[in-house]
Amino acid sequence: MTRSHRTRPSGGRPGGGRRDRPSDPPPTAQRGDGRALAADLHGMDGASYGRYKSLTGRWDLGGSGGSGGFVLEIRRIQSDPFAPPSRLRVRMPGTTAQFPPELYATPDRARALGGFLLRALRRELHGTPLTVDAGHQEVLDRSAITIDRDTGDIVVELGAPMPGQGRRIAGHSAARMLTEQLPHAVDQALTWQHADQQAAETFVETIEDADALRAALPEHGLVAFVADGAVLPRASGIDDRPMRDAVPFASPADLRVTLPTPNRGDVTGMGVPEGVTLIVGGGYHGKSTLLRALETGVYDHVPGDGRELVVTRPDAVSIRAEDERSVERVDVRAFVSELPSGRSTKDFSTESASGSTSQAASTIEALESGADVLLIDEDTSATNVMIRDDRMRELIEAEPLVPFVDRIRSLWTDRGVSTVLVMGGSGDYLARADTVILLQDYEVHAVTDRAHAIAGEAVGEDREFPEFAHREIDPRSVDPESRGKRKVTARGRGRLTFGGDDIDLSAVSQLADPSQTNGVGLALAHLAPQLDGRTVAEALDLLDEDLRADGPAAIAHGSLADFALPRRHEVAAALNRLRSLDVRDHHGGD
Repeated sequence: MTRSHRTRPSGGRPGGGRRDRPSDPPPTAQRGDGRALAADLHGMDGASYGRYKSLTGRWDLGGSGGSGGFVLEIRRIQSDPFAPPSRLRVRMPGTTAQFPPELYATPDRARALGGFLLRALRRELHGTPLTVDAGHQEVLDRSAITIDRDTGDIVVELGAPMPGQGRRIAGHSAARMLTEQLPHAVDQALTWQHADQQAAETFVETIEDADALRAALPEHGLVAFVADGAVLPRASGIDDRPMRDAVPFASPADLRVTLPTPNRGDVTGMGVPEGVTLIVGGGYHGKSTLLRALETGVYDHVPGDGRELVVTRPDAVSIRAEDERSVERVDVRAFVSELPSGRSTKDFSTESASGSTSQAASTIEALESGADVLLIDEDTSATNVMIRDDRMRELIEAEPLVPFVDRIRSLWTDRGVSTVLVMGGSGDYLARADTVILLQDYEVHAVTDRAHAIAGEAVGEDREFPEFAHREIDPRSVDPESRGKRKVTARGRGRLTFGGDDIDLSAVSQLADPSQTNGVGLALAHLAPQLDGRTVAEALDLLDEDLRADGPAAIAHGSLADFALPRRHEVAAALNRLRSLDVRDHHGGD
């Protein structure tokens, strides 16, 4: 979180259903200075590990009142050496940090500076047991840092595995960690005097420019923008840093646009227009790499990532087939007509969806959560919900599946939802595309006219995209309590323990890292009471309002775990994959 906290009016919203957010716990006791803390730790050497708990409180590691230093708050001590690390909080006054106010003058700049400081602190802590949640290539709002935009005060949350020898305190090692290594790292990373000032300014300006480009997309009729010179390929499937010696992106003349930015001036690159865009090409020529860059373009990236100026509209959602996921009362009539059993698909549920029904449900769920752009790759799609050629249409008359190719035009013309689709194996979409982009040898070509000439008459028929029912969820089915304890824990990027449920998010490809998955769980718990008497979309609107007003503090509810803010779409994805989910009612869709 990187903004100043201000008290909001009490009383909630008209209509009720809002849960009051608890305030931060009262300040812990003031314990002494750094010398006193070191003396206590030396005196504990060899004592039972549980004695560490007596250190809980605030320690002044910078002289009287924190002048010239910072306050260390020991918030929670682990129960034994093998438990999750202890939690620390560093409070650095703005009078000591002295970062120029212009670097955190707006929410976007403050988030950017926070991202820079977390990464600087992580570098300084390298080689020590201390950890800080700085993230990777994406620059997200994180609970690990708060910058007060009024005072410049900086608050950072850290993990600290307290040293032990077996189940005995290693007091001398602990003293070195907390009273030597930590103060040195904080001084080097969190003060303007010792910061890499040019790098800090570049970091902030890079994020501000990306946000300006993203905000400019709608007025230019674009869903995405890829700057010339961008590096899209990644080092490997497990390394998200840029690939060395990759071919820099160069926009085709027919799609080249120039957009203004506040810091680097005009930027030229490829604009991806609204409507239906097809990305085609042979295997291994870069189609999926381009789409993946657009998927992650909903987030900002660190300088040097290669995708700093690749931006996509914030409500773009990636759609995939996902065998065996649960589906709870979703109106999938747009893609699945009445089943052979006579069962209506307006209210469709299954404990184990097929690839086609899961993709149909995910598409409707994305629209329900407010997606205005769908991102789809044939490699991760169900073929029978994407295409059906003339011969299959002639042979199979009683087919309940309506292929996406028959709905894609209406999705744009009637509902204003754009689609960017990677397709290399079927030409059925060519006649329906507004824009066709060809990838060949990693070079990009605009080939719309040629594609339309080749396509000729469209296969099948364009069908109107029907209205769909909006669901109202029973909030009691969205409960993070398990055996009397609130349980929300990310297990890597793709799995979330939520109460008694294990939610599989492995197919939710726009989750950035495990901290954001943790944020999804906390946001879902915060969302639950707001679901009462509201549709999913209405409850998500309230969640967005809370996050805009209070940032990470809105959903923390006393949690000491590190987390990053998610988008509403990933929160909705977790909600829809919750096997305990109970839909109360449908609204509309007739």
